[in-house]
Amino acid sequence: MSQDSAEAIVRKFVARINAHDSRGLLAMCTSDHVFIDSLGARLSGAPQLEQAWNKYFGFFPDYQIDIDTIVSAGPVVLMSGWASATYSGSGTSWRTPAAWRAVLANGRVAEWQVYADNKLVYEILGSA
Repeated sequence: MSQDSAEAIVRKFVARINAHDSRGLLAMCTSDHVFIDSLGARLSGAPQLEQAWNKYFGFFPDYQIDIDTIVSAGPVVLMSGWASATYSGSGTSWRTPAAWRAVLANGRVAEWQVYADNKLVYEILGSA
C-alpha cells in the first residue's frame, strides 16, 4: 500500500467520524477492528463499536477531529491535531490536542488508537 493511499483511507475514516456516521466507520473497518481509547481500554466487535460511536456522538453531537499533521509508514498512519466538541448535557465545549494511530490491513482500518489528555472531558461528564 502506498503512503498516499494509506493516508487517503485514514482521511476518509476521519471524515466519517466528523460526519458522525458510525455505519460508515464500520464499513471502513476490518472484521476484527480494535478501537483503543486514550486510557488504553480496547473495544472490538461491530455491534459494540457501533453502539459506542453512537453513544459518543450523542454525548458530543458536534465532535470534530482536525488533523494538522499526517505521516505514514507502510500500514501505520500517525496523525496529530485537535479534537473538539460540545457536551449535549450542559452545552460545555472543549478542545484538546490529540494524536491518533491507525493500522491498516487490506485497505481497511484494523486498529484506531487515540492519544489525548481527556481530563477536561471527564470533568465535564463527571459534573453532569
